[in-house]
Amino acid sequence: MTDDAAKAAWDADSARPEPQPAADVPLLRIDAVVKKFGAFRAVDRLSLDIRAGEFFALLGPSGCGKTTLLRMLAGFETPDQGRILLDGKDIAQVLPHQRPVNMMFQNYALFPHLNVRDNIAFGLKRAGMPRPQHDTRVAEMVALVKLEGLEKRKPDQLSGGQKQRVALARSLARRPQVLLLDEPLAALDKKLRESTQLELMELQRRLGLTFIIVTHDQEEAMTVAGRIGVMDAGRLEQVATPRELYEAPGSRWVAEFVGDVNLFEGQVEQRENSRLAIATRDAGTVFVAEPRQPVTKASVCVAIRPEKVKLSRRGPASDAVNARAINRLDGVVTDVGYLGGLTTYKVKLDSGAVLRSSMANTARLDLDAYSPGQRVVAWFTPDDCVVLEQ
Repeated sequence: MTDDAAKAAWDADSARPEPQPAADVPLLRIDAVVKKFGAFRAVDRLSLDIRAGEFFALLGPSGCGKTTLLRMLAGFETPDQGRILLDGKDIAQVLPHQRPVNMMFQNYALFPHLNVRDNIAFGLKRAGMPRPQHDTRVAEMVALVKLEGLEKRKPDQLSGGQKQRVALARSLARRPQVLLLDEPLAALDKKLRESTQLELMELQRRLGLTFIIVTHDQEEAMTVAGRIGVMDAGRLEQVATPRELYEAPGSRWVAEFVGDVNLFEGQVEQRENSRLAIATRDAGTVFVAEPRQPVTKASVCVAIRPEKVKLSRRGPASDAVNARAINRLDGVVTDVGYLGGLTTYKVKLDSGAVLRSSMANTARLDLDAYSPGQRVVAWFTPDDCVVLEQ
C-alpha cells in the first residue's frame, strides 16, 4: 500500500458522526485543572485551549507538571478540580479506553513477545474489531510509518528508530482525535532524533490530527510545534509560537529558560525618541526600543540574545549605526566555542560582568574569529533588546 493510499484509507475510516468544533471553539479545553499528590500541587489551576489540527508542545523543566497534565488528558490520572473538555464534552471522568485520545509512551511500551504486526494490532483486538478490518488497518499503519517488510520482527530485532515507529503506528491505529506524545524521541541519537522530528511534523500535517507533545528539549519543541506552552511549578508561564517565545518572552524566567540570554538589571532613566534609557550596573546606560506594552515599573531587566551581540576590534562601522543609538561595551574574550555554523564567545566586560555572543561563521577559515585574551568591542542596537519587568 502506497503512502497516498494509506492516507486515503485513514480519511475514509476517520469520518465521525459527531459534529466538528466550530472554528472559534477549541477542540480541547483545559479549564482550571488541579492535580495534587498529598500536599504537593503538580498542576495548579491550569487553563489552556488547543485547536483542532494543532501540533502543540508542553515544555518545562523536570517536575513542572507537564507529564502529569498529559496523563490527565490520557485518563491515567483524574483531576482533583477543573474540567477537561473535548469537543465540548467533559472527559475528566471518562476511562482511558473510552476516550478518543491515545498516548505514545517515552519507553514505547512494546510487548517483547509480539511481533510488529501484533503490537500494532493489540489495541484493535482489545476494541473487538473484526479480524479482516484490523488486518487492513495494520497494513495501513505499516505503510504510513514505512515499516514494510518488518512486520514479523520482534522488538529486540528492531533499531531504536524502528521501535519508535511501531509505537507511533500502534498509537494511531485506533484513529484518535488527539495523539499524546510523552518524550517520544528521548531515546534516539541526535541525527535520528532530528530526522524523526521532521517525519512527525509531516505525518501530523498529512493526517490533520491534533498532536500534543511533552518534552524538556527546547530545540525539539521549537522545531515541531506551532505553539508552545512553557510550564513551571504546575502553571503555564507563557503560551506562544516558537518565534514569539524566543524573541518576546513574557517574563525573566521564560527568557532564561528558553535559549541563552544576556540579562542586565537596571532602572528606567528617561524616554526619548521611542527609546528607553536604562541605567545598569554592569553595562552602563543601555538604550532599548520602547516596548509595545508600557513599562509600569522603574526596576527592569534588559535581555539580549547572544546572536544579537556583534563583536569587532574597533566597534561598529559607521554605516551600521544608521542613525540609531548603538550600545557599545568594551571587554576581553575569555572563552571561544566552535560549533561549525556558529562560534560562541564569552567576553568579560570592563565592569567584570560576562557577556555572551554567538556569531555565524561566514568564512571557511577563521579570518573573522577572535581569540582568548583579545580585546574587543561588543555592540547591539536598541531593537535587539527586550525589556522585562522585575
